[in-house]
Amino acid sequence: MRNRDFTTWLSDFRDSITDYKYYIDFEKVHRNVESIKVELNILNSLIGSKNIEADFEALIEKYPEILKCIPLLLAVRSNEIYAIDSDGEFTYKFKKPNMSAEQYKVFMRKTGLFDLMANHIINNIVDYVTGVETGLDSNGRKNRGGHLMENLIESFIKKAGFTKDKTYFKEIYIHQITEKWNIDLSAISNQGKMEKRFDFVIKTENMIYGIETNFYGSNGSKLNETARSYKTLAMEADTINGFTFVWFTDGKGWTSARNNLEETFDVMEYIYNIKDLENGIINEVFK
Repeated sequence: MRNRDFTTWLSDFRDSITDYKYYIDFEKVHRNVESIKVELNILNSLIGSKNIEADFEALIEKYPEILKCIPLLLAVRSNEIYAIDSDGEFTYKFKKPNMSAEQYKVFMRKTGLFDLMANHIINNIVDYVTGVETGLDSNGRKNRGGHLMENLIESFIKKAGFTKDKTYFKEIYIHQITEKWNIDLSAISNQGKMEKRFDFVIKTENMIYGIETNFYGSNGSKLNETARSYKTLAMEADTINGFTFVWFTDGKGWTSARNNLEETFDVMEYIYNIKDLENGIINEVFK
């Protein structure tokens, strides 16, 4: 594999690896709405109300649990909301009410929620909250994005015939590897002072493989540091019998940090991209 040309290898890096589930997790959206559907339908009785303040007060006296839905109507995922104006400052609690019905009416009036309901700006609170949840879930894309490369690598590991928690392990720390297979990894843990976690570990008959994965769709200072630290890790791992460090990385963000990546590529034997995976590198390496 050392005959590989870095420029050719880098040219195969992808712009993106987003899958269909990356954009919105609708299962989670529907689950969140379903959990408060009864309370939302009770609130629906306020739509188009001609006397909404009195109707709201009557509702919260009879069904105080509807208050827990109020923050979500403002796209806030919290049980407390702070507000201040010329009339004072207030911290409203919605799971365990701490204000009078009159003060909660002030909140509904000043935030515009009464207007939203009474004037038919919305016609169905369940549908409205589904839309709010969808918008809030878009904030989770960064978190989902962080797992995309891991999920992709795991699919190739499974396809190669490895079994989770038997021949491959996910998110496993150095001390766990040491305890599980009685191997001295002090060379990569700074004599036990650093607790490193690998994204995956594959165990074959003759070798333990510590695997790191990442994808960088955009540039940033972190890339240079990542390349340098993995270069060091690879060199340290080379001193340990029975252990190999493998790095799967990709993404056009590396274009801006190509010099540091090339330095690592030049000294690290087991560094691969997505195209390498598609060409069957797992079956070649993990033996």
